[in-house]
Amino acid sequence: MKFKTFLSCVFILSLTFAFGQDKKALIRQIDSLIHLKQPRPFNGVVLLTKNGKVLYEKTQGFKNTDSKKPIEPDNQFEIMSNTKQITAVLLLKEVEKGKVDLQSPIKKYLPDLTQLWADSVTVHQLLNHTHGIVDTGKPLVFKPGTDYKYGNLSNNLLGRIIENVSQKTYRELAESLFQSLKMKNTFCYSENKKSRLVSGHELEKQVFKVVNRTFISEYNLPADGVITTAKDLATWNAKLHQGKILQSKTYKLMTASSVLSQHDVFGEEKMGYGYGIRIVEDKGITYFGHTGLGDGFASLNIYVPGKDISIIVLENVMADSSDLYYYFEKGIKDLVIHNFAN
Repeated sequence: MKFKTFLSCVFILSLTFAFGQDKKALIRQIDSLIHLKQPRPFNGVVLLTKNGKVLYEKTQGFKNTDSKKPIEPDNQFEIMSNTKQITAVLLLKEVEKGKVDLQSPIKKYLPDLTQLWADSVTVHQLLNHTHGIVDTGKPLVFKPGTDYKYGNLSNNLLGRIIENVSQKTYRELAESLFQSLKMKNTFCYSENKKSRLVSGHELEKQVFKVVNRTFISEYNLPADGVITTAKDLATWNAKLHQGKILQSKTYKLMTASSVLSQHDVFGEEKMGYGYGIRIVEDKGITYFGHTGLGDGFASLNIYVPGKDISIIVLENVMADSSDLYYYFEKGIKDLVIHNFAN
């Protein structure tokens, strides 16, 4: 028995040593990547966590390139379309209360819509972008449920549904949820509440230009309006994917692939899409992810459920070429997934 115990200890120590070596190699690889100046510089925060502990955390660049103040780990970023995952959760919480039926037509919750398609498009189809709506004043571009077309409009409509059934504003519900999760540095964008929000930048021929405008409004908060930090997003991932926010049944609906779509960050092939979340298979690993882009910001949020890993990259810069929007986000994701797949 003592010999078996000894062998077990040796095995565990060898695994720990191997992981330690892998971790050091991964840190060196990410450091090397984000220090590149070509094809563009990195400007933002990288946070990797595993089992609730920080594996890697690094900041680089400036909050505002005019002031030259360096970015800090607790600085806030616009996460743009990563907001959609939060909106999906708020909607599903209304489902859990019995106030929303996912298979009901949206006309039931948005009675002011006069278009005929309001009687056929369902809440489920808004959540997974299979509705066919491109403009509330125009005909559908495809029969609901037969195709996929990503956009902000669906989330704007979901926000209105949430407000109508709850009799509360989207901002009130979202910020109440953040408070309950102890996400103290997360809120919905407001012109009068910027706290430690960094400036967005556009990059033109390697020159940073501060973005002094925003397309976030009260109307599109449910699509693009959440401001947060890397650490708060890691908290969100842990609470959401470990059953602390949604009931098991609704969480499974959210993270089940209900349509296929392609995004360059996640590969050339079509992958699954749930409710505000992508379900990706890569090198034998299944993970959940989403991106966000706009106002001079880019973001990537990934959670690997089988390994309890969060990969969070927040940048306050948008490149002048679409090929470079997520250059570092994709590179960091590939490094981490490859490391843990081996």
